[in-house]
Amino acid sequence: MTQATLSAAAQASLAIWHRMIATHSMSDLDSIVADEVVFHSPVAHTAYPGRVALRMVLESVNQVFQDFRYHRTFVSDDGRSVVLEFSATVDGKSVKAIDMIRFNDAGKIDDFEVMVRPKSGLDALAAAMGARLASQKSVLQGASA
Repeated sequence: MTQATLSAAAQASLAIWHRMIATHSMSDLDSIVADEVVFHSPVAHTAYPGRVALRMVLESVNQVFQDFRYHRTFVSDDGRSVVLEFSATVDGKSVKAIDMIRFNDAGKIDDFEVMVRPKSGLDALAAAMGARLASQKSVLQGASA
């Protein structure tokens, strides 16, 4: 078995991502995200298109998650995607989850999907995020901010 590696551009974007998570700042997000990025929420049926929606979700979840920590990283065979395993708490409920991130040829994130378990943690996340983002539904669905 061989270990796949990301392109140099995707590795650079991933390093910026980890720095943003460590500093609780999404200030460099636009530099690592493709214009056509799509975010797949663990609690929404329809994906959220665009940078504005992604930024809104990530800035909110950055406030909702407590004790956030990445554990493992997996790279796809084609070297275009990573899976980042993490844990956190939300309103006292533990979550174990993954970020599935795909990079385009330029090394920018063009697809971001999150999966969360157990259900009690997912329910707490849905409630906390819903309270923060309820008034932004049109933005999350792709309307201009």
